[in-house]
Amino acid sequence: MLISVILMALFTQGCISNQSNDSASSATMNQLVIAEPLAINFKSEIAIARLSEVISRVKITDEQKAQLHYDRGVLYDSVGLRSLARIDFSHALQLKPNLIDAYNFLGIHFTQLKEFSQAYEKFDAVLELAPEHEYAHLNRGIALYYGDRPELAAQDFNDFHHKQSDDPYRLLWLYLAEHEVDATLAKQKLKERARLVDDRTWAKQVIYLYLDEISQEKFISELTRNVNSNKELTDRLCEAYFYLGKYNQNIGYNGAAANFFKLSLSTNVYEFVEHRYARLELELMRTKKVTSVEQKSKP
Repeated sequence: MLISVILMALFTQGCISNQSNDSASSATMNQLVIAEPLAINFKSEIAIARLSEVISRVKITDEQKAQLHYDRGVLYDSVGLRSLARIDFSHALQLKPNLIDAYNFLGIHFTQLKEFSQAYEKFDAVLELAPEHEYAHLNRGIALYYGDRPELAAQDFNDFHHKQSDDPYRLLWLYLAEHEVDATLAKQKLKERARLVDDRTWAKQVIYLYLDEISQEKFISELTRNVNSNKELTDRLCEAYFYLGKYNQNIGYNGAAANFFKLSLSTNVYEFVEHRYARLELELMRTKKVTSVEQKSKP
């Protein structure tokens, strides 16, 4: 059975009601599926403690210590302790400069910090050391997308998509970048490429939403289908609410978009790409809002 799943009235007031162009989407927000946020896995906490003890007390080679710093960094990252993770990834690279995955993680973290130039450098280092590292294309593409370079982002996403053309998530990120370049053409390409995605894959519903083949209300109403645990539910909601946020953002409903990004964050699924960038989406939206207000206030 689902754990702590409730349907509740949300967002009919507040920031949505403050933006007139969001009124059309308020009905979508009336009833939402909410799951109990994931708790930190105690096994991860124990593993962090054990690795810390080995690093500080056991005499090992620099290469071994680099791997332990990297492993602890991954664990820190998985429980949302990003700053501690970055410190460990940096230590790992100081000890072992060719540790490819540490570059990749640092690139992700610099993207989240909006330090895009440093992010590009880290992903370039990954691809220089391992040209076939496909996830570096995904992560560099995301950095380019948030760094307002959608054409280059689309190139990386396209490379990533070709590696597994039936993966709906690869297709969705490619669509998001192409939408920034030409929204009409992006939708046409999305429809063509979507034929390769299995209809039984849950994320195919996101594609149908983006193609306007199903409504937001229908999309939300089916979020619990074939879900049998709170873990499965939180994973799905983390993804679903992020992509609902992007959908609403693309059609100009910024208040609704912000609320969906917050709902994605509320799941605590720290390791998911969608959770990582929901917070960045909110930060970028706030920055644009402040910039817009400042421009309007100028004589």
